[in-house]
Amino acid sequence: MSAATPSARSAEVSATEAYTDLERELRVLLRRAGAAATAMARRIHPDLPASAYPLLAHIAGSTGVRGSDLADQFGVGRATISRQLSRLHDLGLVERSVDPEDSRGQIISLTEDGAARLEAAQQARVVSVSEALAAWEPKDVAALADLLHQYSVDVVRWQANR
Repeated sequence: MSAATPSARSAEVSATEAYTDLERELRVLLRRAGAAATAMARRIHPDLPASAYPLLAHIAGSTGVRGSDLADQFGVGRATISRQLSRLHDLGLVERSVDPEDSRGQIISLTEDGAARLEAAQQARVVSVSEALAAWEPKDVAALADLLHQYSVDVVRWQANR
């Protein structure tokens, strides 16, 4: 096969080749994402585990989120989320308040320090990505973001229907 550009090559491959290529690229992306998540976590707090970064980002974007909502969102047990939230609380990144609709539940939110640290880390990541993709056209960056979003939506829907 020739060394065609990805867009030119995509017209030349079979469905099997396309899905095989996608699986390989996802594997590489996930490996690199794992390393990036570790770096992001360290930017937020030196003692923060990599797995906590997505949790913090979700809390930041979900006003009034409960621990049980987080467990459902991340597909883990409530005890797992409780342990992770305790760790984040101990680091001063999240705070808990009584759920006004159910006094047995807790509303989770970022502390001011947690929000500031997350924002700084996310901005640093945006700078890194923009530097790495400086040769890309903005429309191509937007297209990649749109395709990754659609991929996530479709995979979640597929998993829910299995």
